[in-house]
Order: sequence, then C-alpha cells, then structure tokens
Amino acid sequence: MFVGHYGPSFAAKGMRKSIPLWVLFIAVQLLDVFWSIFVLLGIEKVRIVPGITATNPLDLYYMPYTHSLIGAMLWALGAALVYYLWRRADGWAAAMFVGAAVFSHWVLDVVVHRPDMPLYGNSLKIGLGLWNYPAPAFVLEIAVLFSGMYFYLKTTQSTTRVGRYGMVIFGLAMLVVESIVFFGPPLSSDKAAAVTALFWYFVFAGVAHWLEGKRVPRTVGQGNIAASAGLQHASRAKIL
Repeated sequence: MFVGHYGPSFAAKGMRKSIPLWVLFIAVQLLDVFWSIFVLLGIEKVRIVPGITATNPLDLYYMPYTHSLIGAMLWALGAALVYYLWRRADGWAAAMFVGAAVFSHWVLDVVVHRPDMPLYGNSLKIGLGLWNYPAPAFVLEIAVLFSGMYFYLKTTQSTTRVGRYGMVIFGLAMLVVESIVFFGPPLSSDKAAAVTALFWYFVFAGVAHWLEGKRVPRTVGQGNIAASAGLQHASRAKIL
C-alpha cells in the first residue's frame, strides 16, 4: 500500500487537531522511511522481480527491523515518545495518536503484501496478498485515502479557495502517482526504489503542511452559526 496509508493520517488529524498534519504524514510512512534508508545502507534487502505480484515488483525478502510486528511496535512506541518530548503541551493522548499512525502502516501492509511481513526478526511471515488483485487493491487505496480525507474535511473549514479545493486536488494527484506505481514500468534497482520512495514521502508531507495552513478547525459554534444562517435564509424565502 502507498497512498492509502495517508487515510489514517487525515483521520487522526480530524480527531486530534493539535498534531501537525505533516507529522502524521511522516508517521504513517515512518516504517517505509527507515526501510528506504536501511536499503540504501544495505541493512535491509529487496530485489526487483517483475511479476512477483500483479502490481508490485518488489521482493521484500529481508526487512526485520522496519516491517516485523515487533519492529513496528517499537517504532510506534519510539515515535510516540519522541513526539511527547517534542510537544509536551499536546499531552500523551496526542503522542499515542502519532504512535497509532505509525503502527497503522504495518496493519495495512499485511492486507496487501504477499507473505513477506515477519512477526519477529525475519521469521513467521504473513501477508494476505491483495497486491495480486490489481482492481481490489487500487479500490482499497482509494477508499482508505478518501474516507480519511473526508473526515478531515468535515472537521475543518477552508480559509481560502486553495483550502477549499486543494486537498481534493492533492488526493487526485496522489492517485495519479499511485497509478504509475501500480501500472507503470518497474524501477531499475533496489536503490532507485528506496530513493523514489523517500522523495515522494517528503514531497507529500510538504504539500500537506502547506495545504493545512489553508484550513482551520471547525468548531461547534461555527457549525451552529452556519445552521442558523441557513434557517434565517429559509425563513426569508418563505416570507417572500
């Protein structure tokens, strides 16, 4: 899974407004950020094997530090602790949201990966293999991404025209990138895969940070004011 991972980041932002959206964008991809770094350093291993799944040519045969169940839990706890130490005013609740965002990556990966997700070390690998079914896998990416984004948009309101339409356009652009990943030619090497992944993770986080500045949290009072304005308009229409 790629852009579908961002659905939980939008949902978490809608529930915990104090957490910067770019932090959540990095959090949901943190396992892959370090996977990319570890691949570049030769610590974790991947091969390009066209056809190994119907949508993804990566043979992820050795990634015990980032994508094992135990590893993912430790990364999640570490991220929560770092966030708490960085932004103590947000409290432990916000830190736990960040940790949950990190762990959501492993859960969603289990659904789409072939059995290459180890429970600990490089052993007892699991994976439901949805990547072997391109249409359902792509639909799942869309559903998870836009359901999270819908919740975020319902709990915020735009302050500019960019804020009104920007997130939806951003989501569609993400799907274009996802389509290239799914249906485009395979990357040339493991290093190319790692560098490309890092590039998109930080680009997406930067765009999310920029667009977040064009929206503000929607409060109950603002919602009531809007509803009251609508009722007043309806009353005037009846009188006329």
